Amino acid sequence: MDMDILSVLPPPPRYPVTQASSSSPNGANPNAPVLEMSNVLTHPSGPEYQLSVGEGTYILQDNLHLATPPPHPQDAPIINSNPLATTPTPPKAGIKLSLCITAPRKSIPQLYRADTSNSTRSNLGTYSIKENEKESRSSNETSSDSFTPQLLSSNTPGRTPVFGEDNILLTPVTGKEALKRKKPKTNLVKSNSQFISRVIPHDALNKRLQEHDPEGIFVFANIDRAYQWLDLSSPATARAQPLMKILFTKAHMLCHDINIFTKGSNHMDVIMGASTGDIVWFEAYTQKYVRVNKNNIISTSAISEIRWLPSSENLFLASHMDGTLIVYDKERDDAAFIPEANGAPANEKDGADGDYKPLHINKSVNSKNQKANPVASWKISNHRITAFAFSPDSRHLAVVSEDGSLRIINYLKEQLTDLYTSYYGAFNCVCWSPDGKYVLTGGQDDLVSIWSLAERRIVARCPGHHSWVTAVAFDPWRCDNRNYRFGSVGEDRRLLLWDFNVGMLRRPKSASIRQRASVSSQLPLLRNRSDSQAVNRLRSTSSLTTDDIDEDELMEHPVESRMVTAELPPVMSKVIDEHPLSWVGFEEQCIITACVEGHVRVWKRPRDVINGN
Repeated sequence: MDMDILSVLPPPPRYPVTQASSSSPNGANPNAPVLEMSNVLTHPSGPEYQLSVGEGTYILQDNLHLATPPPHPQDAPIINSNPLATTPTPPKAGIKLSLCITAPRKSIPQLYRADTSNSTRSNLGTYSIKENEKESRSSNETSSDSFTPQLLSSNTPGRTPVFGEDNILLTPVTGKEALKRKKPKTNLVKSNSQFISRVIPHDALNKRLQEHDPEGIFVFANIDRAYQWLDLSSPATARAQPLMKILFTKAHMLCHDINIFTKGSNHMDVIMGASTGDIVWFEAYTQKYVRVNKNNIISTSAISEIRWLPSSENLFLASHMDGTLIVYDKERDDAAFIPEANGAPANEKDGADGDYKPLHINKSVNSKNQKANPVASWKISNHRITAFAFSPDSRHLAVVSEDGSLRIINYLKEQLTDLYTSYYGAFNCVCWSPDGKYVLTGGQDDLVSIWSLAERRIVARCPGHHSWVTAVAFDPWRCDNRNYRFGSVGEDRRLLLWDFNVGMLRRPKSASIRQRASVSSQLPLLRNRSDSQAVNRLRSTSSLTTDDIDEDELMEHPVESRMVTAELPPVMSKVIDEHPLSWVGFEEQCIITACVEGHVRVWKRPRDVINGN
C-alpha cells in the first residue's frame, strides 16, 4: 500500500543544480557548472506580430527575452514530506519596467497644463539642481524652451504643490548647503554586502553611455532576483546586452521607479522595493547605492509599489503589503519606528465597528519628529496594497488593494475623500488620465473600470479580458481634452486597446429613470451633519470640478449594478504572448509590453501616426 502511495507522488526537487546533465545531447562537459543565460533579442514577423487599429498597424519591432537567473544557494526550498503541506513563499511580481528618456520631453501632452481661452500655461518647469558648480543636473519635463524657473510660494496659483512644504523641518535647504546634498556612499560593484550577490557591469559601460542617444529609452527591469539596466536605443547587436545587471542574494525586486525631477544626461536616481522589505536607492551613473529600511527597522512587510513623490528630489512613497503607506526620505537615516501617540484616525467610521478606520495616521507629515525616517506613515487597510498612482496635478493619490477598494486620498492634507468598491475581487492596477479627470482600475473581475473624479462615480466598465487584468495605462499621445486612448494587459495574455469619449457613453435604459447624482444621494455618509450640509454636498455633479474633492468629508460609494453602468468595448484585442502579461506602457514611437517570463516586446507605431505627432 505504501508503495502505491509513493508511486503517485512527484519526485522531490533536486537542488542545487550545479552540474549539467551527463546525457546532454550536445556533448557538453557533464562537470561544467551551469552558467547564467544571456538576454536574447529576436525580430519575429508575420500577421500574428501585428496589431491592427483604426489609425494603422503596429508592428512588433523587438522581442527581448530577459534571462531568468538561477536561484541563489541560500534560497534552497525546504522539502516537506507531506504532499498536502503548504509552505509560505516569498512574494514575487511579474516583469515591471521603468522607462527614462534623458532629453527634455518635447511632445508629451500635459493636458492639465494646456492653454485654454481662459487660462495660460503655468510656469511649471523643474528646478535647476546642481551637485557642484561645474556639474549640471537640470531637467525640464514640460518644455524645451530655455528659461530659469524660480521657486514659487505655496500660495502661488497654478503652482505644483510639494508634499510637506508646510513643515519647516522638511523644507529643502538652499544656498551653499544645497550643494552638499547627500549622495549614495556605497560602491555597488565593490560592495561586500551579503544583500547583493553579484554585479555585472558591461565591459564598455562608459563608452555606451557616451554614445547613448538622449532621445533613446533607458529601461530598468526586474526579473526574479535580477535587476537589469538596458538601452533600447543601442544598435541591435548590443541592445540585448544590459548596461548593468545586479543579482541580489535573497531579495526579489518587486517594483521600482526613476525620479524624473532629478534625471539628466549624467544622473539618474532609481529606487527599488524588495520582497524582503528593503529599499535600494541607486544612482545609475556613479554605480552607488544606499539601503533604506535596512534589516526591516521600520517595516517588516514586503513592498508592492514604490514611486518618487512629484516635484520632490528626496521623498518617495512605498506601499507595504501589510496595508501601510510610508513616505521615506532618501537623505535621512532610519530609526526604529513606533506609531506616534498623537497619530489620529482620519475619517473614522461612525458605528458599532470601531476598529474600521479607512485611513489611520501613524505619523503625520506635520510631525515635529523628522530627524529620521519615516517622514509619514498611514495605515489604510489590513489587506495588501497592490498599486497606487499620483494624479497629474500632484494633489491626489489613487490606491487599490486586495480588499477590492479604490481609495482617493488627498495626500497633501492626509485625508481620504472617496472609497469605491470593485464589482468583485481585488484590484490589481490603477492609473490616471493625462488630464486628471479619470482613474482606470483593473482587477480580478476581468474588467477595466473608468471612474470620474469630478462626478465621483463610475463612468463605465470595460469587458473584454478573459482573466485578471494586471496593468492599465493611458496613451498620452492619443488623448486630448475629450478623447482618450488607453490600453490594458492581463493574465489572458491579451493586449486590449480602448478609445473613450465622454459623449459616446450611453447608460442603459434601466438607469434612465435615475437622477444623475443618485449614486451619491443613496450613500451611507460617514459623518453626521445637518440636512443643509447634505444638500450642498450632494448638489448636481454637472458643475463639479477636480477642486471640489478637496473637501474634508469621506464618501463611501456602493457597488453599482452592471445593469445601470455603461459598457465600453475595446477597439483591439489580441493575444500577443505565450505567457501572462504583467506590464504595458506607451511611448511616442511605440507601445511596450512585458510578460511574467521576461519577454519585453516593442511595438512600433504606424509611420503616418508618428509623422502626424
